[in-house]
Amino acid sequence: MRKIVVFMSVSLDGFFEGPNRELDWQLVDEELHNHFNELLATMGAFLDGRVTYELMAGFWPTADTDPESTAPMVEFARIWRDMPKIVFSSTLDEADWNTTIAREVVPEEIEALKAQPGGDLVVGGADLGATFRRLDLVDEYRIYVHPILLGDGHQLFRPADAAVDLELAETRTFGNGVVMLRYLVRR
Repeated sequence: MRKIVVFMSVSLDGFFEGPNRELDWQLVDEELHNHFNELLATMGAFLDGRVTYELMAGFWPTADTDPESTAPMVEFARIWRDMPKIVFSSTLDEADWNTTIAREVVPEEIEALKAQPGGDLVVGGADLGATFRRLDLVDEYRIYVHPILLGDGHQLFRPADAAVDLELAETRTFGNGVVMLRYLVRR
């Protein structure tokens, strides 16, 4: 059975973006980008909220044709473009690049998707991640902690109705100081 994996970068103080949606503080160097590519290339689909999808769709479809793009960026552009994507949005009317639009997260549909063959399903976006958490659909968290204190912004984890018991499955420290924490949800 495939797993639902929440995959996010955060500051040490728990923000996934700055107060004005800034992401320029993330330290994605060649080593980290290669790691992302290696991992994400094995996934079965990207599950994104509208904001995350529009952010990605605004850059990655043609990033491999930009002479300023690094080799890992070129590789990720191809991974992103070719990967099946499901965008959960009540307002998005159309989407390109191998993308399906779903109006809401229906637990039975997610469980059916998990039962299909293929790689794990990666959730992108804090709001969508919170919805999956609230519906008890998350199997794993891969959190990349960047060595910065933003002081303000949008927190990844917001108050929730229930605690989630986690088991540390893996850690990795990258040369730029980013630390990956991989937790499995205990059921």
